[in-house]
Amino acid sequence: MTTPPTQIELGLDTFGDIPEDGHGALVSEAEAIRRVIEEGVLADRVGVDVIALGEHHRSDYAISSPETVLAGLATRTERIKLASGVTVLSSDDPVRVFQRFSTVDAMSGGRAQVILGRGSFTESFPLFGFDLADYDTLFEEKIQLFAELLKEEPVTWQGTTRSPLTDAQVHPRTESGHLDTWVGVGGSPQSVIRAARYDLPLMLAIIGGSPARFAPYVDLYRRAAAQYGTTPHPVGMHSHGFVADTDQAAADIVWPHYKRNRDRLGAERGWPPVTRESFEDEIAHGSLYIGSPETVAQRIADALRAIDARRFDLVYTSGSTPVDDRLRAVELYGREVAPRVRELLADLAPTGVGSAGTTPGEGGDA
Repeated sequence: MTTPPTQIELGLDTFGDIPEDGHGALVSEAEAIRRVIEEGVLADRVGVDVIALGEHHRSDYAISSPETVLAGLATRTERIKLASGVTVLSSDDPVRVFQRFSTVDAMSGGRAQVILGRGSFTESFPLFGFDLADYDTLFEEKIQLFAELLKEEPVTWQGTTRSPLTDAQVHPRTESGHLDTWVGVGGSPQSVIRAARYDLPLMLAIIGGSPARFAPYVDLYRRAAAQYGTTPHPVGMHSHGFVADTDQAAADIVWPHYKRNRDRLGAERGWPPVTRESFEDEIAHGSLYIGSPETVAQRIADALRAIDARRFDLVYTSGSTPVDDRLRAVELYGREVAPRVRELLADLAPTGVGSAGTTPGEGGDA
């Protein structure tokens, strides 16, 4: 499918949430992974640009190895980009991450994409033997090494978090000489600047409140790129949402599963229980893109304009939302939402480069 002149990309994102079957029972973790495969195949067929799979290591989510699932999708899809969302680089090895994604890139004919992040959960650190006290150092050193690996030339590198490399050539290299790599950020100005410093595109994880409050981060990214002499790549954003045939149906389908999932996380992080009123308010004014295709398309277009972004990834799974409803959401997103967003944004300049604010806000790293 030819990308429109405005270069708008519309993607879907999931962490492999464990859905309910048609009888209200949770499926197995294995079945949850198979459901994601089927949803990715459908997304490819209905014209979605990207499918991104997040890495987690907890009972809420079935996907701990996004690139393995993406490899399965590579054999069953034709055009959709196959991304992580995110790969937790801090608790992984940059060499192995590059090798796994360059392998997916080979299997898919150049469609692999890795989005690097520090993760919104910390389970991977003790699981793989890393100290949370080294949280910042781990990511800084490993993204530095990954940036060198992206050159696909022999690497000489030394740090404190892994063994040094001396004139090491890492295989397999990509066929094109380029592994598509982004940095996922949830709210840290330092992480925004880091993405610019390493000449990597920025993906903003916006999970609450008005998306416009993230506009200063886009401006910061572009100013940092100018200072470092790197490329001010078009920016992306990812937020949660859901599409059904009507606004009411979408909210009613998602609400019980959203509340159960949100309250479980809230108990871990000290948040109060979520109310239906706050849920509806976030749909109307914040960063929950839930509704009919027209409603969701209008809100996505408004969000992309608000921060001058060129990519939107919808996190379409929320807790145990039933399998059939998820499939319907994927279909509506590809067939109706994505074309409508492109129509609404047909007047945008193709580069996406411009001013979007002045002062960075607050938040947590993706």
